[in-house]
Amino acid sequence: MSFTLAIVGRPNVGKSTLFNRLVGKKLALVDDQPGVTRDLREGPARLGDLRFTVIDTAGLEEATDESLQGRMRRLTERAVEMADVCLFMYDARTGIMPADEVFADILRKKNAHVILAANKSEGKAADAGVIEGFSLGLGEPIRLSAEHGEGLGEMYDVLMPLSDQFEERAAADAPDVDVDVNEDDEDDDAPRIPTREKPLQIAVVGRPNAGKSTLINQILGEDRLLTGPEAGITRDAISVQMDWVTDDATVPVRIFDTAGMRKRAKVQEKLEKLSVSDGLRAVKFAEVVVVLLDVEIPFEQQDLRIADLAEREGRAVVLAVNKWDVEGEKQAKLKELKEQFTRLLPQLKGAPLITVSAKTGRGIDRLQEAILRAHEVWNRRVTTAQLNRWLLGMSEAHPPPAPGGRRIKMRYATQVKTRPPGFVVMCSHPDKLPESYARYLVNGLRLDFDMPGTPIRLHFRSQADKNPYKNKTKSTPSRLRKHLGKAPADQKKPYRGG
Repeated sequence: MSFTLAIVGRPNVGKSTLFNRLVGKKLALVDDQPGVTRDLREGPARLGDLRFTVIDTAGLEEATDESLQGRMRRLTERAVEMADVCLFMYDARTGIMPADEVFADILRKKNAHVILAANKSEGKAADAGVIEGFSLGLGEPIRLSAEHGEGLGEMYDVLMPLSDQFEERAAADAPDVDVDVNEDDEDDDAPRIPTREKPLQIAVVGRPNAGKSTLINQILGEDRLLTGPEAGITRDAISVQMDWVTDDATVPVRIFDTAGMRKRAKVQEKLEKLSVSDGLRAVKFAEVVVVLLDVEIPFEQQDLRIADLAEREGRAVVLAVNKWDVEGEKQAKLKELKEQFTRLLPQLKGAPLITVSAKTGRGIDRLQEAILRAHEVWNRRVTTAQLNRWLLGMSEAHPPPAPGGRRIKMRYATQVKTRPPGFVVMCSHPDKLPESYARYLVNGLRLDFDMPGTPIRLHFRSQADKNPYKNKTKSTPSRLRKHLGKAPADQKKPYRGG
């Protein structure tokens, strides 16, 4: 990526629509109501042969206090300072508003490269608004229609010379977004080592106001994500990249901050439905899912659903209990949490349960260690020889049942995949094997091969019959008879008729 382009402007001028068109995916939420975008969202953009990073920002509003709008404005202004080029959009149908003039002055001071774009300029009704754009003193406005894709050629012509100025930075590593988890990697024998191109993917999920954005800001060491006492501030699944420095190595990670997930019955607004859907997609992209709980109301029904979703998707799970600094009886509360965890989430038996304080930073180091440990277990590989010795011992300690008097024989076991670990046991009559025996083997795998908490996929199959003549007719095929021909006279059987 040669440069970074930030799209800024008043609320509801079409910034997210243009962002989605440039990245080629519907990554940012789009709705008719203003103020949908609240955080910064980055994505790899493509325009002709240009490759750059585009940033979607919150709508600029005339608020400088500690309100939600004021914090959104400061976040957008920081994006303007970080970006190489700013695309200042206004609505050509409504024309230049007083707020546009204020923000144009701000952009002149904060960024050297500002491009003016008149969006929604299709048709003659927008001609007057396009002409008004000259009054901002930012040059000739580009006539755009982000919804219909018009004016992108003119935008290319303006960006091309700027791209040449940043050509030396083209080799720099840009954030890698939306990396799918490839569970069918050909190299299953070795665990995947996170790289800058494919960092360790971490999704932080939970109910609204659990402190997800505050926790990520604490991990990053800066106020990168918008936070506050209001519930539901985060709407998009925002991703940020950083390096975790450990005693052994430096691990590149990408952390997804997701919208709070409420019960489906309470999700009524179209916008919130889109936010929850965006969070579910982040879970599918992640390798490790951190389920953030509120110490005051832990393990509510929605928390259990979110943790179960991550397990069903085959992701490594770490449970973090936030706001631990406000808990008075810590020892008694910790004992209660562990008991509830064991009782309510048996499918995640052994998963780490970490107490943290996103506000003070307490427990962040232990959370980092738990995430890296969960990722290592999620990548674990067990040899076939070890599995067969283990299977023999498990079968001798607790033989399989004999439904209908037919004994089930365990022949051998092998691991067929990692991320998460997947195993196949070859046996007779796999359809007759009860679920309780499968749980017995899964618990044995967790205990004997040190795989606590990670999802384990165990399948039973019958060994295929290797007899090539099975289900064949008893008569000799005509082609075989022709090949053999008639038998010699001395080999003919004597006539025994009577």
